Amino acid sequence: MGFQHGLSGLKAAVTNLDVVGNNIANANVIGFKQSQAQFSDVFANSLGGAGSNQVGIGTQVAAIAQQFSQGNISNSSNPLDIAIVGGGFFRMSDNGAISYSRNGQFHLDSNGFLVNADNLNVTGFAANKSGQILADTPTNLQLSTAELTPQATSKFAAGVNLDSRIDVPASLPDFDATNPATYASSTSGAIFDSLGNSHTLTLFFQKSAPATWEVFATVDGATETDSITGTPGQPVGVTLGGSSSMTMNFDTNGALTAPAGPITASVNLPAIATNLGRADWGATAPLEFSFDLTSSTQFGSNFGVNKLSQDGFTSGRLAGFSVSDDGTINGNYTNGENATLGRVVLASFANTNGLKPFGRNQWLETADSGLPLVGLPSSGTLGSLQSAAVEEANVDLTTELVSLITAQRVYQANAKTIEAQDAVLQTLVNL
Repeated sequence: MGFQHGLSGLKAAVTNLDVVGNNIANANVIGFKQSQAQFSDVFANSLGGAGSNQVGIGTQVAAIAQQFSQGNISNSSNPLDIAIVGGGFFRMSDNGAISYSRNGQFHLDSNGFLVNADNLNVTGFAANKSGQILADTPTNLQLSTAELTPQATSKFAAGVNLDSRIDVPASLPDFDATNPATYASSTSGAIFDSLGNSHTLTLFFQKSAPATWEVFATVDGATETDSITGTPGQPVGVTLGGSSSMTMNFDTNGALTAPAGPITASVNLPAIATNLGRADWGATAPLEFSFDLTSSTQFGSNFGVNKLSQDGFTSGRLAGFSVSDDGTINGNYTNGENATLGRVVLASFANTNGLKPFGRNQWLETADSGLPLVGLPSSGTLGSLQSAAVEEANVDLTTELVSLITAQRVYQANAKTIEAQDAVLQTLVNL
């Protein structure tokens, strides 16, 4: 009977309207993936087999398939908002129950755990105090908000060009840090003690032979002032390789030949404090660090500094976060330093349409989806991450509104087939 066709068509049209309506309702939901109603025709079984003139008996819903295409990426003001560019899913934990999501609107809870709006934990790899990622089993990501403790300088490197055109004095004067006539050039940089106190390390270069230079160093300008106890202007409390000065030798091409590598610099902080007439800083003494001038040159050009670096810093408070495209979460501190706090992991599936929608922007793995392939962003099919951004729903409102009109017309057309069949029956009854 024709009623069966029309009735199945009405049911299919209603389902299609529901799917389209759900897509429209979630058009502003971050990470939402639109669905598509898929239908198939229905034929009655026949004892004699299918005939060439067999008429179907209607339609049925074959599947409601989600479309996991990429949504548009939009910026946000929250640095912990993360958008996935690719096919991966965030791995979320609800007291150990694992689900998967594309919604990257995250924040820290009161204990420093990275969570979403439903307080589900984002999982990933934790970092130790040195910022090294502990890549083992994904756990709930807890980001440290503690103050960054000071780090004493352990390496100091400088690269300078010493002007080969400078004449060697006929009588080499005694070095005096307070007298520019006793040296050719100088430069300075900061170093830090174990308490994070900043000190100024100043280097002085005195030419003693055509390819030989003497290097002297002061910290915080501490020099001898009394000719009875020492030579005025000589550095106080600083040694380079165990001596008050260091010799640099260059070859005919202007390359440094000695020292061949870094030496050890030592700073006697209590002696410097006494020289400056102030209380001792109380930091670890002596302050020793690797002192490296091996990138220096001697060319026929003006003195210049092409490298100046050291690895110490003072204490700093957490000022914000940033997330790199490989999932690494960095803390940004008020002292200008950055520290690795953790790393987000992603998961992918062989059959994403096999995932079970769970609501709250979550999916669950099923036998149809296959086991999750958990890994780091920027690897395989997982995709990369974008910080301070979110992935919008992949719903095209224009397309959905047209689909809504089409579904409505289909419903009306199927209602017409029922109306027509009713008219036919009415004619038969009236014979």
